[in-house]
Amino acid sequence: MKLVILDYGAGNIQSIKFAAKRLGYNAVLTDAVDEIRAADKVIFPGVGEASSAMAKLRASGLDQLIPKLEQPVLGICLGMQLMCNSSEEGHTKGLGIFDLDVVKFCPRVKVPQIGWNQIEDLKSDLFLGVPEGSHIYLVHSFYAPIGSDTIASSDYALRYSAALQKDNFYGVQFHPEKSSDVGSLILKNFLEKV
Repeated sequence: MKLVILDYGAGNIQSIKFAAKRLGYNAVLTDAVDEIRAADKVIFPGVGEASSAMAKLRASGLDQLIPKLEQPVLGICLGMQLMCNSSEEGHTKGLGIFDLDVVKFCPRVKVPQIGWNQIEDLKSDLFLGVPEGSHIYLVHSFYAPIGSDTIASSDYALRYSAALQKDNFYGVQFHPEKSSDVGSLILKNFLEKV
């Protein structure tokens, strides 16, 4: 299987590559359109600020390519948020895959939310074998509200989308590569079950 991790200058790509390697998969880090199109699975990571990350996607043409991909695609953290219509962070127009607008947590809670939290309402093969209430690791100040594409939720002053799915596109707000055995199982499910 050919696994590609999008390398566009806004991701924690090495930790994701190591997590895939622990599962027995060698990932290719690339922003080359032909290599991405030829992949069996694509991981779309993201760490940083939304508007600058989108600028990098536009500069490489990946903003046009990603929504047209037909193989399974997994967006992680900011990668998931950029797959939504927009983000309040930097007033950023997103890729429009998920029909949601990413917003900032209200001022009465500490941001970013850093640390372990539970995921619930699990609704996808992405979560095969993952118990309700499992703990995952998050670092974020913005969130996607609950919507029709929500396949898992979490709670931090309010309930929000911890994971999204529409057709072949999946997104997780948390970092599976930092979420211990649960995260490894979710990555394994993406690579082998969806």
